Amino acid sequence: MIKRTYKQKAGIAAVAVAIAMPAEGLRQWWYYCPAGIVSICYGSTGNVDKGRKYSMDECKALLDAEMLHYVELVDRCQPGLPEPVLAAFADAAYNIGPKVACGPGSTAARLLKSRDYEAACNQLPRWNKSTVAGKSIELAGLTKRRAQEQALCLTGA
Repeated sequence: MIKRTYKQKAGIAAVAVAIAMPAEGLRQWWYYCPAGIVSICYGSTGNVDKGRKYSMDECKALLDAEMLHYVELVDRCQPGLPEPVLAAFADAAYNIGPKVACGPGSTAARLLKSRDYEAACNQLPRWNKSTVAGKSIELAGLTKRRAQEQALCLTGA
């Protein structure tokens, strides 16, 4: 098993952040994402203070810290992934939750565990839906983001 240093994990998180920043966009005041979840900055959903404007530096620091958390989370549930695969699945987990990489019902998670990285990467486009007004619909932004994650992922497959 690969034991990654903090510096290595931070580098992997930086690669994932490069996908997340343009995909999420920056909003310094709170907003509802398409799924109806209160969010701030680059899609952060934790501890949102609806009464204030976040600075650009605060938003970037928040994204960096949260992405590092998801790199560590995916690295714990799927130890030893190649760096591009880990970065791609960390971004997906940041966006839609860890079930994509770690969930028992996820085909992608099962394929990661069996080290079939190419097949796991090719599962990412399937995660392009969100529940909007009670219906599961494909979102163009998620389709584009999953394609970027897939392309990155396949470089490590």
